[in-house]
Amino acid sequence: MSAHYSVVDAWRPVDPSTAAAWFSGLEVPWWIAGGWAIDLYIGQQHRPHLDIDIGILRRDLARILNQLSFWEFFEAKDGALRRLGFGDMPGLTVHSLWCRPINSSQWALELMLDEAIDDLWCYRRDPSIRRPLSTVVAHDASGIPYLAPEIQLLYKARSLRQRDQVDFDVVTPRLDAISRAWLVDSLERTEAAHPWISTLAAG
Repeated sequence: MSAHYSVVDAWRPVDPSTAAAWFSGLEVPWWIAGGWAIDLYIGQQHRPHLDIDIGILRRDLARILNQLSFWEFFEAKDGALRRLGFGDMPGLTVHSLWCRPINSSQWALELMLDEAIDDLWCYRRDPSIRRPLSTVVAHDASGIPYLAPEIQLLYKARSLRQRDQVDFDVVTPRLDAISRAWLVDSLERTEAAHPWISTLAAG
């Protein structure tokens, strides 16, 4: 069953510590993504967040769905939600699942599905952009895993909403030379005219 989600039930405000408690028992990699990942990198919350994103590898999804059996999951694609039945898996063109505990009317988190080949993370918009999985996730002082900021900015570059520009502005001065160079190269290969390239190169 599908439902248009331009107007939906409210999202439940969740911080990374709460999400980490939900996922702490999982035996597969996971990490905080989106704007919260930027905050974990800089060590403080720099703007409000409407929701929280959790990144996982698509190949681990079946195990996650099985372990979080008290949740319900919905494909989010092209303005519609489709509930995943027991044993169902999302289509390969679906990269986002909206999630909430069973019997809850509030969305709690968004699962972002990342791709990997063996021990390499692959950028879904250009699979030739790859990195060792060991370099994709960092941890904050309390041990919460989060997506490396240069990778998160690469995902954000496509839409370039106001909040994405805010995230870029707060992160860029903190990036080391290796992270800057990787992001410049990735943007040049995928978003060649992107305004962030000149800013990064100037730093």
